Amino acid sequence: MTTLVTGATGNTGRHVTAELVRRGEGVRALTRDPGRAASVLPDGVELVAGTHTDLAMLGGALDGVDRLHITATAGLVETGPELVRRAVAAGVRRITVLWGGYVGPVEEAVADSGVAWTRLEPQEFMSNALTWVDSVRTEGVVREPFDLPSAVVHEGDIGAVAAAALLEDGHAGKAYNLTGPEALRTSERVALLSAAIGHPVDLVRITREQAVARLVADGVSPADAEYVVGWHADPPAASWTPVDTVAQVLGRPARTFADWLAEHADRFDVPRLAS
Repeated sequence: MTTLVTGATGNTGRHVTAELVRRGEGVRALTRDPGRAASVLPDGVELVAGTHTDLAMLGGALDGVDRLHITATAGLVETGPELVRRAVAAGVRRITVLWGGYVGPVEEAVADSGVAWTRLEPQEFMSNALTWVDSVRTEGVVREPFDLPSAVVHEGDIGAVAAAALLEDGHAGKAYNLTGPEALRTSERVALLSAAIGHPVDLVRITREQAVARLVADGVSPADAEYVVGWHADPPAASWTPVDTVAQVLGRPARTFADWLAEHADRFDVPRLAS
């Protein structure tokens, strides 16, 4: 049995891949850069050059594949339905899809595929805090426009749920809302970060306009930047309401933000800033 993982080196894809390998499964990783992928994925993963957003580059990636994990990205809106059609034609009989924040063309294609499918609907990733690394290391601050609660979810838990849905019965036709075990305001996450690295980090509030401009400067389109910041300005109740889906699927509690920080604190930490 072989599972093809798209977006295999992304925030969640690498965790899906690692969990499948941990469970002794054969994994084929679709990646634009196999050399880089080899440095971040476990040994034993079959690396295939290509991308699911350009089907001309897909080649024989689906040959002999029984299961498929798809990460819905912006570029998949156009190619996703055809990717699903090709996967089913190639013999894939179980699909998990990590949604793009809403049920769009690829999510609909998966649900209409005629094979067993599970849709993963995580809320905000804990790894979004990695956008704070540079300002924390250089200035000891986090700059965000809002201080609202978010039930942030560990990307490793998302990967573990995906692996369970791919390998185990009982998940077909289900859409799983995935959160962490607690809702934390931005200020509360910053306080936990301060404790984890052993020196103060301040939350500096910026305007909505500054937040949009920051995303645009990072290469996000103005429309997408407005959407992202608008979502954070008025998040849906699902984003700040913890649910126990992770515990129900995995038989263990969802990991906390403190757990995540214990794994990543070294990425934020530097010698104490000069006074």
